[in-house]
Amino acid sequence: MGGFFGAISKRDCVLDLFFGVDYHSHLGTRRGGMAIYDAADGFQRQIHNIENTPFRTKFESDLHDFHGCSGIGCISDTDPQPLLVRSHLGLYAISTVGIINNAEQLVKEYFSDHGHQFMAMSSGKVNSSELTAALINQKDSLVEGIRHAQEVINGSMTILLLTQDGIIAARDKLGRLPVLIGQDDNGCCVSFESFAYHKLGYRDAYELGPREIVRITPEGWETLSPAGKDMKICAFLWTYYGYPNSNYEGINVEVMRYRNGEIMARDEVAQGRLPKVDYVAGVPDSGIPHAIGFANRSGKPFARPFVKYTPTWPRSFMPANQEVRNQVAKMKQIPVPELIEGKKLLFVDDSIVRGTQLRETVEFLYESGAAEVHMRSACPPIMYSCKYLNFSRGNSDMDLLARRKVQELEGDEGQKHLEEYADASTERGQCLLHTICKEMGFDSLGYQSLEGLLEAIGIDKEKICTYCWTGKE
Repeated sequence: MGGFFGAISKRDCVLDLFFGVDYHSHLGTRRGGMAIYDAADGFQRQIHNIENTPFRTKFESDLHDFHGCSGIGCISDTDPQPLLVRSHLGLYAISTVGIINNAEQLVKEYFSDHGHQFMAMSSGKVNSSELTAALINQKDSLVEGIRHAQEVINGSMTILLLTQDGIIAARDKLGRLPVLIGQDDNGCCVSFESFAYHKLGYRDAYELGPREIVRITPEGWETLSPAGKDMKICAFLWTYYGYPNSNYEGINVEVMRYRNGEIMARDEVAQGRLPKVDYVAGVPDSGIPHAIGFANRSGKPFARPFVKYTPTWPRSFMPANQEVRNQVAKMKQIPVPELIEGKKLLFVDDSIVRGTQLRETVEFLYESGAAEVHMRSACPPIMYSCKYLNFSRGNSDMDLLARRKVQELEGDEGQKHLEEYADASTERGQCLLHTICKEMGFDSLGYQSLEGLLEAIGIDKEKICTYCWTGKE
């Protein structure tokens, strides 16, 4: 995924930018960057690798050198950014969040003639922000260029530009991610997460619509290109990615998660499927609020049979070696024996994607003495890799646990019946549940229904992206 924050003020805004970007660290683990503009000294920029060290630690020493009244920054799970770009449209910094599925095609179509080149990353791929900037520079103004880039990009692209005159923010054309503006007495900020600017003393001011482009200055903001009518905001913002005290489209993340768990429990009770358990628990950390809602509605006591040890194993520590990653995941899990030994436990996780770490969690619980382990997913079975953001992306849809099991059960024929497999009320749906239970070691398994998830979010279902469950755009 990735997160972004920008600030522009009548005063120096470096500290606001630093803390605002840092508050997006839950959205990415690879790169962090900041670009600041000062009227006297121009642009300053720094990018750091944050795979093994948090953003805050990497950038604290840079604060002494940074100064200026406007800036943008990002946490990125992909490309190093922000980038500084010089073109006929002037000098500007750019940061993006999204995916370009047709990058190679765009390079061939627009930049195959002599005189064009891109700096390849270590993977050999083009930096998405650099390609986006190149597309913007095809036109005679930044606004025309941004509209052009968003139209030709297959995927999604949210864009922040820092110019000498202010910040230009553009929400992706179907609004898959939020773009929020905060305001205080000295200026404005733009952010992915609302809580990031609340803690800095900014108040809610404006939420961009899909494909809307705005210019932000210390005095306020103006729309440069109007919002579109169609929106497909990502449902995983509420179920997983979003921070608990953030709001998207007026819906709070934590409240949605409580409601989602309550709906799951309500439906299980109504269908007579609720198992007899001693405790309901969440798979830390994002599964916990879903579990609280489930416990409250089911009448089963909530407990924390294990906790994650994060002081020395922060989320940002993500070794490239899979064996080391698995060992780190094990090291984080600290059991509470009194709440596990001989107990029947029901766990709620935010989602089940590939299932690797979840299987190890179940083994850990049985090794710690659990009598039964029941598992619930706070969203439906993931059947399709996301092609708009970074959630559930892999080399193949067959990396996804549910799709892999369908292939094992029926081969290619099963791939024609994914909708049935995703529905627990069908014979195929029940077969999928039993197969996953057998492999993972669950005593029972349940997924939230798509209808229940949409009910928990509570906005028009036509405005929510559910591609990873339905395959429908």
